[in-house]
Amino acid sequence: MSYRLWEVLKELRSTEYEWVDLTHPLDNSSPYWAGIPEGSVELGKTCFDWGNEMLDCLIQTFKFPGQFGTHIDFPGHFIKNAPLSEKFGVNDMICPLCVIDVTEKVKKDVHYAATAEDIKAYEAKYGAIPDGAFVALRTDWSKKWPDMNALSGALPDGSENFPGWSLDALKYIYETKNAAANGHEALDTDASAEAAKAGDLACERYVLSKGKLQIEVLQNLDRVAPAGALLFAAWPNIKGATGLPVRAFAITPKAK
Repeated sequence: MSYRLWEVLKELRSTEYEWVDLTHPLDNSSPYWAGIPEGSVELGKTCFDWGNEMLDCLIQTFKFPGQFGTHIDFPGHFIKNAPLSEKFGVNDMICPLCVIDVTEKVKKDVHYAATAEDIKAYEAKYGAIPDGAFVALRTDWSKKWPDMNALSGALPDGSENFPGWSLDALKYIYETKNAAANGHEALDTDASAEAAKAGDLACERYVLSKGKLQIEVLQNLDRVAPAGALLFAAWPNIKGATGLPVRAFAITPKAK
């Protein structure tokens, strides 16, 4: 007897595909936004130890902000009364994955903000971005993890310097196209220069105002095919969350 989904899984586990973890590992020293109060992270604290007469086992507690490590943002993170975690379910956890590579431009300009023209150039080469796609921006910035100063591009004058999205690129993927979500390797959606110009995280605010999702602080996009891969992202089923750490991975065709 044959079952279609089991055969699909067998195919996806074949030598034609690679499963790539897009998530940074976390521990008590992992970086997070400076505005989050000190002491907000406490991972793996033992609350029930070996040798207990009631039951010989180990139980831990985990304390962290929603925006910690590789994480998903829900619209209510930036938009008052907008949907939070409970409005999004398992149907939102898998998408066609499109990876826009701007690494060469970032090497020349640390402030580079991906444009609509970058995405149009991608489509000219790989085909149209499909409905419901997850559009990820590859900058190779994730290679700076877990050095917070390097991730922020922090300079002695207090400025932050890192690449990201521009507003016209995001408007293209959500208004001209019908993407479901976007993602990036940096700590923020907005390229730092764009945020400084706007005096706000205008790109992130735009994404969430559209009722869309985003995943920040991705890694290993350099191991994913630009087109033809699938993104999977799972998060805890916690009500009322503005954001949550995710375990995100891609199933990607192997390079020929």
